[in-house]
Amino acid sequence: MRNRQLRPAHNYALSLRIRRPDCLTQELSVSLLNDMREEDLNQTENNKEPRESAVWEFIKVVIISLAIVLPIRTWVAQPFIVSGASMEPNYHNGEYLIIDEITYQFREPQRGDVIVFRFPLNPREFFIKRIVGLPGEIVEIKDGAVTVEKNGQIMVLDEKYITSSVETGPNIKIMLKNGYFVMGDNRLHSSDSRMWGELPKERIMGRALLRLWPLAKAGLLE
Repeated sequence: MRNRQLRPAHNYALSLRIRRPDCLTQELSVSLLNDMREEDLNQTENNKEPRESAVWEFIKVVIISLAIVLPIRTWVAQPFIVSGASMEPNYHNGEYLIIDEITYQFREPQRGDVIVFRFPLNPREFFIKRIVGLPGEIVEIKDGAVTVEKNGQIMVLDEKYITSSVETGPNIKIMLKNGYFVMGDNRLHSSDSRMWGELPKERIMGRALLRLWPLAKAGLLE
C-alpha cells in the first residue's frame, strides 16, 4: 500500500442558479469559498489582537510596578520581619516592620533610634537594636547603669524603653571612634556592642518606622 500525503482540505459551496425564469433547467455549480476563508482569517486576526493587547498591557503594568517598587525598596523603605527576642518587650518575634532608609541621608542617627543593620561579623545577617552611644563618646556600663561621656560631661541614661527589673551588664567601658554603641532592649538575651564592639555607620540600613503586623499594634513607631 502506498503512503498517501494528506493535503489541506478546501472549502466548497454548492450554489443553485436558474438562468431564466422561463427555463426549467437548473444549473449546478461548485465554487471555492475564497471569500469565506478570507473572512475567517480576518476574524482570527481580530481575535488575536485583543489577546496580544492584553498581554502587552500586563507586561507594561509589571515594568511600571518594578520601576516604582525597586527604587523604593532600594533607597526609601524596606520590609523586615523581627526574628528573636532581643528587643522585647518593645519588638517581638514575627513582627513585620517597615524600615526608613532615607532619613539618615539627611541627618545622623540619634540616641534612642531603633535601627536595622548588617551584622559586622557576618554582613549577610540583619540585626535590630537600639542606639545607645554616639561617635566620639565613652560608654560605660557599671552596676547596671549606663553612662555616656563626651568632652568631660557625663550623663546617666534614663532608659524608659526597658523594664525596671532589667539590669544591664557586664561592667565595661568603651570609647567610640566613628561608630555607634547599640544594645537590645532585652539585655539578657541580646548579642550587641557589649560583645562585638562599635557599629560602623555604613552597616546601618535604616531606622524602624512602621509596624504593619500584628494588626492590633500596627502604626508609626516612636
